[in-house]
Amino acid sequence: MSSRPSASVVDTLVIGGGLLGSAVAYYLAQAGSRVLLAEKGQINRQASGQNAGSLHFQLEYRMIENGLEAARKAAEAMPLHLHAQQAWAGLEQELGSPLGVVQHGGFMVAETAEQVERLGRKVALEQSSGLVTELLDGAEVRRRAPYLGPSILAAAFCPTEGKADPRHCSLAYANAAARLGAELRTACGVAALAKAAHGWNATLGDGASVRASTIVIAAGAWSGRVAQMAGSVLPVSPVGLTMTATARSAPLVSHLVQHAGRRLSMKQTREGNVLIGGGWPARLHQEHGLVDLERKPDLLLSSLAGNMAAAAAVVPGVAHLPVLRVWTGMTALVADQLPLIGEVPRAPGAFIATGGSAFTLGPTYARVLADKVLGKPPAFDVGRYDPNRFASLTFV
Repeated sequence: MSSRPSASVVDTLVIGGGLLGSAVAYYLAQAGSRVLLAEKGQINRQASGQNAGSLHFQLEYRMIENGLEAARKAAEAMPLHLHAQQAWAGLEQELGSPLGVVQHGGFMVAETAEQVERLGRKVALEQSSGLVTELLDGAEVRRRAPYLGPSILAAAFCPTEGKADPRHCSLAYANAAARLGAELRTACGVAALAKAAHGWNATLGDGASVRASTIVIAAGAWSGRVAQMAGSVLPVSPVGLTMTATARSAPLVSHLVQHAGRRLSMKQTREGNVLIGGGWPARLHQEHGLVDLERKPDLLLSSLAGNMAAAAAVVPGVAHLPVLRVWTGMTALVADQLPLIGEVPRAPGAFIATGGSAFTLGPTYARVLADKVLGKPPAFDVGRYDPNRFASLTFV
């Protein structure tokens, strides 16, 4: 990554060097824009590189646990899911880099009659939105996935779900952006933003000044605070999560596995490690009443125990695998569970994308956002994700 002083004038300043920021930089540079990406740490060091790499296109447990109306609201993001499943399928060829993309399908399993009913409603909602899913009974589930336990009564199956390797995806986008002329500045965050006649003035952490016609906020859990620097208030909240990796084993879990009644997400890497997550919380640190985004969340033993118990119940073979590593990370959620993608309220020329299933939807967020920055018409209707639905939170 370049350590040279940044250009003083660029078309777009991208703030954040995770999957989304790197991808936006790539698509903008591909269109011929002069791009500077500023990352306060290292490329892919935060959530984009710390998640488990699931490609969830079905509605996740957190989207359906609070009833049908909440699930219907979450399903408003389904056009993004439909786009993302195709985007991931062609991404290795597009970037010319191995990304570990495998789309062998995913199950969302149910262990109780109530969960089976929930799955049925979820599948009907997804099918009406255009996602290919089907509801399978327990016998058919075990025929397709014999590693699943006897407690599984039914499962929803989506054939395009799978996984990608989060260690490589952001770096592949960043390297592709650099080849196209984008400048990548690491260990250099943004210290200040100010609206100007030409667009935006930014002061970087190393003291350099940048003039940009547009800015893109792609800072993950920091996105809400960067938006405040641009003068806008958005309901973006950091969330601490826990992930676990087992020791390597022979092939065991050949699909992405989720649960309709518990927090659980499982998959097996090419090397044989089983990755276990699904939304179990980690404790965020606070400093003077505010979440300290610079400190990694603390592990909660109750989350680790609950996550492993759920995993062993669904895939009994996992119970005998030693735990190799447990880690925590942060992601960002938006108040209404839908992502923010578009121009920041009362901050013309500033654009943001955050919230939702940010790894799964990262390539799609990036394409949508790049088109907005470039003034191109969107490939599909993205109006329901417009940050201006929260414009009333910003008074000046």
